[in-house]
Amino acid sequence: MDTPARRAMLADGQRTSAFQREIAAYLARHPQTQQVDIFLTDLNGGFRGKRIPLAELSTIENGCYFPASLFAINLYGHTVEDAGLGQEKGEPDHVCVPVAGTLAPSAADPDSTAQLLLTMLDEDGAPFDVEPRNVLNRVWQQLRARGFSPVAAVELEFYLVDRARDAAGRLQPPCAPGTGDRHTQSQVYSLDNLDLFAPVLNDIDRLACLQGLPAAGAVAESSPGQFEINLHHGDNPLTVCDQALQLKRLVRLVAENHGMQATFMAKPYEAFAGSGLHIHLSLRDGQGNNVLSDGCGRHAGLMCDALAGMLDLMPASMALLAPNVNAFRRFQHGMYVPVRANWGYNNRTVALRIPCSDGDNHRVEYRVPGADVNPYLALAAALAGMLHGLDNPPPLPEEITGNGGDEHQGAPLPLRQSEALRAFRESTRLQELLGARFCRVYHACKHAELSHFEQLVTPTEIDWMLKNA
Repeated sequence: MDTPARRAMLADGQRTSAFQREIAAYLARHPQTQQVDIFLTDLNGGFRGKRIPLAELSTIENGCYFPASLFAINLYGHTVEDAGLGQEKGEPDHVCVPVAGTLAPSAADPDSTAQLLLTMLDEDGAPFDVEPRNVLNRVWQQLRARGFSPVAAVELEFYLVDRARDAAGRLQPPCAPGTGDRHTQSQVYSLDNLDLFAPVLNDIDRLACLQGLPAAGAVAESSPGQFEINLHHGDNPLTVCDQALQLKRLVRLVAENHGMQATFMAKPYEAFAGSGLHIHLSLRDGQGNNVLSDGCGRHAGLMCDALAGMLDLMPASMALLAPNVNAFRRFQHGMYVPVRANWGYNNRTVALRIPCSDGDNHRVEYRVPGADVNPYLALAAALAGMLHGLDNPPPLPEEITGNGGDEHQGAPLPLRQSEALRAFRESTRLQELLGARFCRVYHACKHAELSHFEQLVTPTEIDWMLKNA
């Protein structure tokens, strides 16, 4: 579509601005674009922003405005005033600028709608230190200052669920497209399940390719309607998490287009396994060498230091890795979910797994976070643990060779949100690494969510207590 706005933006793209060149290159590939979703990601990994006409896109190069209180919004959409970013400060706006390289087609309408990620600046022009993306960047830069570059990859699990609820009003697995068959059995790695849901999964692959997401295809997971999609590794932690959040939005929109819902709840079903977000991590030096390996596929000394640091900070990090009440329901024995801070080689029952690999790909799989986690904060917690171990390594516990969930197989993790928030608040080391203001705001928001939840009277309570109390 040739419009005056498009011709003007293409002309601007011939000048010196990198942002204008990005716009011009995008419009050359997607000439029918009419509007753009511009957004930031809040504490919970949700997108907050607005839709603007294409003609206004070039005007935000030097910034647009959103309130800082956006990063004090809780799960049910209210600003937590105790976080200190809202009315107490007069709801101030902050400048938000585009993140280079993030202009891409929107899965909502890839023909006519683009999307663009923003990042917030503080009043002095520095990155706003409460924004989760900037929290991750803070830890990344501390690693870079020590001469290390992280390489990370994300595995993301989710459920497809029927839009209709069952007779009791609960979630239920979806019917396979075109068949009307509802699957209720667990069939991990089933190719038949991939075939049955191919229309949905193929659309996810197609749109991921269109958005430039390095997705590696889907795997049928251990429960009905549950799938996993892996993203290839990258050496920019911010981009890795940008892509993980783009993928989550894409999956939800594709599911809606097929008459289903996709959920990244950590534990949507009582009887089935939860959904996790597993992070694979290695470290490179300035020459690109994997410093976690001795070159022969065995642990280097820095691997031991990194493992020890991550395990030491893991209990205090649980408030980030399990960010809501439902997230803690995932931590159950026998469900391949770690309940203790421990590690092992080729062992899926531990918190830190060393997968089978050659020397160059020797890495840690950080298995604690749920699929509902904010990826920026989960990766920030993992890298903060590595940094902690590299700076002043605590003793490394013995490797776990059996079931990592058994008693005495490592320090127990806090498995209630109140316990996790207490450990988070009391960790001076996490505050040093992640930033004191971010930690205050995060604790205030999550404490308010938990307090609200604890005031609710649930149907289970009524069922149990109405006649028996």
